[in-house]
Amino acid sequence: MLNKTFEPAETEKRLYSLWESRQAFSAQPDCGKKPFTIMIPPPNVTGTLHMGHALTMTLQDTLVRWKRMQGYDTLWQPGTDHAGIATQMVVERSLAAEKTTRQELGRDEFIKRTWKWKEESGGGITRQLRRLGASLDWPRERFTMDEGLSKAVKEVFVTLYKEGLIYRDRRLVNWDPTFRSAISDLEVESKDVAGNLWYIRYPVDGEPDTTITVATTRPETMLGDVAVAVHPEDARYGNLVGKNVRLPLTGRLIPIIADQYSDPEKGTGAVKITPAHDFNDFEVGRRHNLAMLSVLDEEARIILDDIEAELHTVSGLADPAFVRSLAGQTREDARKAIVAELEALGYLEKIEPHRHQVPHAERGGAVVEPRLTTQWYCDAGKLAVPAVEAVTSGKINFIPKQWENTFFAWMRDIQPWCISRQLWWGHRIPAWYGPDGEVFVAHNEADAQEQAIKHYGSSTPLIQDEDVLDTWFSSGLWPFSTLGWPDKTPELARYYPTDVLVTGFDIIFFWVARMIMMGQHFMGDVPFKDVFIHGLVRDERGQKMSKSKGNGIDPLELIDDYGADAMRFTICSLTGIGRDVKLGRKKVEDYRAFVTKLWNAARFCEMNAVKASADFDPHTVQSALGKWIITEASQAITDATKALEVYRFDDYALTCYRFVWNRFCDWFLELAKPVFASENQNEADEIRNVAAYVLGQILRLLQPVMPFVTDDLWHAFGFGGEGTLISEPWPTPVQLQNADAALSECDQMIRLISEVRTVRSEMNVPPSQKAPVFLKDAHPETVARAERWQEAIGRMARVSHVAALEGNLPKGCAQAVLDEATLIIPLEGLIDITVERDRLQKELTKAEDEIGKTEKKLANENFVARAKPEIVQEMRERLVAQQGESQRLKAALLRIS
Repeated sequence: MLNKTFEPAETEKRLYSLWESRQAFSAQPDCGKKPFTIMIPPPNVTGTLHMGHALTMTLQDTLVRWKRMQGYDTLWQPGTDHAGIATQMVVERSLAAEKTTRQELGRDEFIKRTWKWKEESGGGITRQLRRLGASLDWPRERFTMDEGLSKAVKEVFVTLYKEGLIYRDRRLVNWDPTFRSAISDLEVESKDVAGNLWYIRYPVDGEPDTTITVATTRPETMLGDVAVAVHPEDARYGNLVGKNVRLPLTGRLIPIIADQYSDPEKGTGAVKITPAHDFNDFEVGRRHNLAMLSVLDEEARIILDDIEAELHTVSGLADPAFVRSLAGQTREDARKAIVAELEALGYLEKIEPHRHQVPHAERGGAVVEPRLTTQWYCDAGKLAVPAVEAVTSGKINFIPKQWENTFFAWMRDIQPWCISRQLWWGHRIPAWYGPDGEVFVAHNEADAQEQAIKHYGSSTPLIQDEDVLDTWFSSGLWPFSTLGWPDKTPELARYYPTDVLVTGFDIIFFWVARMIMMGQHFMGDVPFKDVFIHGLVRDERGQKMSKSKGNGIDPLELIDDYGADAMRFTICSLTGIGRDVKLGRKKVEDYRAFVTKLWNAARFCEMNAVKASADFDPHTVQSALGKWIITEASQAITDATKALEVYRFDDYALTCYRFVWNRFCDWFLELAKPVFASENQNEADEIRNVAAYVLGQILRLLQPVMPFVTDDLWHAFGFGGEGTLISEPWPTPVQLQNADAALSECDQMIRLISEVRTVRSEMNVPPSQKAPVFLKDAHPETVARAERWQEAIGRMARVSHVAALEGNLPKGCAQAVLDEATLIIPLEGLIDITVERDRLQKELTKAEDEIGKTEKKLANENFVARAKPEIVQEMRERLVAQQGESQRLKAALLRIS
């Protein structure tokens, strides 16, 4: 006997352990079935499950479970990313607590400590994914620094180097001065910061009374200025282009150049050019062949190495001693000192408050510094060409398609990819240096030594590059490195290319594009056929979840409070094509009610002797009710399958919800009650078999999204053993003879009951008061149907009897249309019709007044422009609801007019 309530915590733990022990999630390469493969976006080994993970993993698991039921050999490849910076930060914090540093430990010992941390603490997120119900093929779990993947990384690096697609170059990078490493754009977060614009006069050389004023947010970098740029069409400065200005503080002569980068509408229209400390300035410097002078070191402190030679006393400029005093100062301290000195010398024209975007390191929060360094680069431009072609030709499809434009925009303007990081944790770059700086790239030191012997003529001491590779380099190989490449494994031949990638839009460039580039280059084929891009998880008001706002939700808490099934179903129901997911606890709570509804429906069936019957054939059903619910179930199966085929997770969930709640529970089981109690044993047995059959279809239909409660019920009803629903076939629709007639009959009765219920509710008829229903102008078959369903109509609509109308309309009645007939519901003696009419009119007047107020606000362009987008959207949604209420009240008034 089923418990009174479903207990998620106990069921989830028990069933997941059972599935895993039976290897129910495992791929079967030798089974002969058609493969279906999804690669997990590998979460950071340092990570904990957040709502973004819960979203993407739920969607992937839904697809995998569905395809498994469809008879595919499914491989959902699990694994984690070594997460260079994040992991190194965690370990360094633990060292700091021990009053030591990685430098004191040394590289080898630090790496050992990091591996130890990974083994002891790095598996947290994989345990949390199990809590979610993710049916990943755990025995195949990979790690981006395990032996096989490390082999793949070295092979790719060496190959690309030999092909000239990996090289060293001196360029600007995003630099974290706290961590002292280059970081990727994805690890940079721009923040709106209150700062200043400092207007500084630069004296024009040879023209004592002439200056050109630049506006800058970074006066501390002016020591590295190499030019002042103006727009070529800016008439204010046309006569100055080609002349020189003397750099305040040091006196260096730098040219005034014409370049379209300068915006005449911003500041003064003249900008200082510091190529070694600004990405835009770097490009200007390259166009004009300007020097690149670094004045900030790896910790963002002032260095004077590049400008020491120019420090000598010049009348009207700063004392060289002042400039030298800046050495070693932080950029913030140097900024204050330089501004004060400029003001004292008369070069500071004014200061204006100014809000601007400042890049910060996502991890650690340091202000990111553009820094000129020598790094390893990958020629992404050449690798991008076949990747773009794969998308334009349709070999890869983005869903929704609009994300292709984002992909193209990035790929067609792609810059060299900086692949080196100044870390210790990661794939160490397989490059060794000779005493003269000669580079030898090889799979290992022995191979590098062989190259050195050929180069130098004898054995020579070599030093391996200290840097490691960008994390995205190894994760870009994920679709084939996890399958055994560079070895030609059976798994690689069978499961590559994969079928679909499910991910967020924020890593289209950083991960999706890199996988396409690497897959095309090394496998000669795309890594996946479809890329489903889901939106962000936001709160109920559409705001991005963040710690600072305090609006984040912990998915593990949701699972604890409501169960994994409820959370998974909520995620699916909210995931539409091309829109963000607005999620709140209330919605999960609401969908827990759906889990409860299913459980209670099953208990009702159990109490009415409904049991699984292996011999039941739906084609033998004779009753209209039985044919109706089986046909409705078949339509739900068809719609759910179509929805999943095109990644409409919301349509899949809504189809299941409507059928289970509205059709099966609210109508079929209610209409079946008198049949279950009937003395007609054959009819009762048939409806019991139908109920069992449809319940089984429901459990199979819902298994991909609600695996725990469905499996528990599957076993309880005797459909199969515990934990076996996961391997049951996906339900298929059936076509029954004379199904149309059954649909027509049952649908008409449902609409009749619904119309009567609506009228009674609108007119506030007490539930205890029964009223007759008359059919006016009805076909004889309509009257006959109503009489056959007399018991159900009476019980479900509080109707005393149903009959054809004979004679005139009764006094004080309400009317409703049902197909060709009109329903007549006498209300005289049940309610005060005049009072109810007045009440409805007052409610209508109020509703229309509210509509007018809302429409007026939305028509106010100033209000719409100033208001937050989510507020405007809420008002539009409210207007739709108000208009719907108005229409309902008008219809109610018409019924009794």
